[in-house]
Amino acid sequence: MKMRAAAVQYHLHTISSFDEFAAQAEHYVKTAQEFDTEFLLFPEFFTTQLLSIPDEQGKARGIESLPDYTQAYLDLFRNLASKSGMHIIAGTHVVRREGKLYNTAHLFYPDGRVASQEKIHITPTEVHEWNMARGDGLSVFETDKGTIALLTCYDIEFPEIVRMARAKGADIVFCPSCTDDRHGFHRVRYTCHARAIENQIYVVTTGTVGSLPTVDFMRGNFGQAAVISPNDVPFPPRGIVAEGEINDDMIIVADLDLDLLEQVRARGSVTTWRDRRTDLYTDWS
Repeated sequence: MKMRAAAVQYHLHTISSFDEFAAQAEHYVKTAQEFDTEFLLFPEFFTTQLLSIPDEQGKARGIESLPDYTQAYLDLFRNLASKSGMHIIAGTHVVRREGKLYNTAHLFYPDGRVASQEKIHITPTEVHEWNMARGDGLSVFETDKGTIALLTCYDIEFPEIVRMARAKGADIVFCPSCTDDRHGFHRVRYTCHARAIENQIYVVTTGTVGSLPTVDFMRGNFGQAAVISPNDVPFPPRGIVAEGEINDDMIIVADLDLDLLEQVRARGSVTTWRDRRTDLYTDWS
């Protein structure tokens, strides 16, 4: 079983209308479609670009206004997934539920279905500056190309949650991210590699690039997309199937062969998933 995945290094810049946001999203979708992409990943918090649209007083909006765009966001990506025939992981969007804000990843199926996964681990900035709430459950999602999980940015830094996703059957983790400097970027990137090695899975990750000068905590972005594999024959030695140019506006495309994962799990030079010492520590299955 193979799938072709693409990831968008989404360029954040000030816009004046939702239509501008929609046109930019459609541009990336059409670009990915030209490469026969089956799964397309957008970054975490890329919809914060909508906060740069001035309010009636000409000022940028606060994070509490982002859920006002939820229905338009859902309609846009449901339509793009249907027209393109792709599975689109449309980054994350902030939704409001029972008076609380959740940073939520969304998976849009070509047949119109929409699945979601709330971010489980919340950074101090999300807690103290944006008053975000934590998600409390982990799901995996069945597709006609395999089982996937959606774990957002900080989530990938916790090995337990990725173990749980793998135990539930996920072979690919899509990790939308948003980091504002090199330190944050490398924390996410290095732990993506660690999770791929530990669980013998693929990790597809990407981040925002550009800047939103009028939106608090989105003025700086440092991002790069990558498709990451286990570090074993027959994968690339560095475990990098594809990666973008740091901080450029672009997409990357790569083919993911799920049969190769089964091969290394069975007879790789290391068999990290099989060799877990579950007699000493928790078996998440």
